[in-house]
Amino acid sequence: MNVTVNGEQTELSGAMTVSELLTDQDVKMPDMVSVELNGEILKRSEFDSSTLTDGDSIEFLYFMGGGQWL
Repeated sequence: MNVTVNGEQTELSGAMTVSELLTDQDVKMPDMVSVELNGEILKRSEFDSSTLTDGDSIEFLYFMGGGQWL
């Protein structure tokens, strides 16, 4: 099955959920990542039930904090 992950074509060995993809892609701190599936932001509670299909587009979104006010 072929999907696009963060803009890159990726071949997966078979069907998997978003949670399984996070593990498969060795995502660091997966509890700090938001996931966009085909243009829609998923709720964290949907990660285990959202099954990927051929042609899906997935983006891992990392939010950064910090900086300094001047």
